Amino acid sequence: MSGGTHLENANPIIFQRTGERLLTATDEDENVHDPIDDREIFDILCLTINDPEHPLSLEELNVVEQVRVKVNDGESTVDIEFTPTIPHCSMATLIGLSIKVKLLRCLPSRFKIDVHITPGTHASEEAVNKQLADKERVAAALENSSLLEVVNQCLSIRSH
Repeated sequence: MSGGTHLENANPIIFQRTGERLLTATDEDENVHDPIDDREIFDILCLTINDPEHPLSLEELNVVEQVRVKVNDGESTVDIEFTPTIPHCSMATLIGLSIKVKLLRCLPSRFKIDVHITPGTHASEEAVNKQLADKERVAAALENSSLLEVVNQCLSIRSH
């Protein structure tokens, strides 16, 4: 986005939301071990992260799909593949960083979080993945107040 007027993907395809998961009695019982699963992480990402260019969720733009969320609670790993809306999306790193920040803020620190682009869906896939996998680069990005402000805007819920 340059100057807030030009959109890279002015008319994105909008997908239907899956709807919220119904809670069960064990979801509310603090005494029951409730492992973190794929759907829980998908819900966190889709209900709380917006696209940087559009007032739409990552789910509505099909950037994040439940089938591309892999959680292993026992091994404390979360693996997220996301698909930018267009192959030359300049916002791909920002979207990946927003996903990573959201999970870092929501999950226990025991989790190793891997966020990367769905293979074959972005022109700079390798470079973006390398940035998102580098702890020092992610930490440096989050120390940049301007960049952190943009990430926080993606993480603030907008009404549709």
